[in-house]
Amino acid sequence: MIECHPPFDIDVIQKVLPHRYPFLLVDKVLEMDLHSHIHAVKNVTISDPVFQGHFPGNPVLPGVIIIEGLAQASAILGRLSFGGDGSSILLTEISQARFRRKVIPGDTLNYQVKIIKQRKEFFWFEGSAKVSGEVAAFVKFSAYMN
Repeated sequence: MIECHPPFDIDVIQKVLPHRYPFLLVDKVLEMDLHSHIHAVKNVTISDPVFQGHFPGNPVLPGVIIIEGLAQASAILGRLSFGGDGSSILLTEISQARFRRKVIPGDTLNYQVKIIKQRKEFFWFEGSAKVSGEVAAFVKFSAYMN
């Protein structure tokens, strides 16, 4: 099991998550209470490859990318709280997703995810992605950890 205490940056995140550029969507973990919640951030830049096609001249971060970022934050929380080396967390359901604000290059996404329920290897999460304190997305989802 990886031992770490927030804040921690990309070096620790890459030890916890299998994701790599361009699909590593968490830059830093600011706060984490094991078995409870995590606060992580993603700095959105024009160099993110998704902006080559979404949309040229009017770049907007796709909502599914925001959901994936929240899922990656939950994977960090789940793996450090309950997992061992080699464990993985797989998204099983998105039961609710609401998008309230555009996310554009220059924004910093603040991911806040909490564990709502756990039953054996299944987890239910609730998360929000905020920009400057304003909710950009709110998601309820579940995952399986093996």
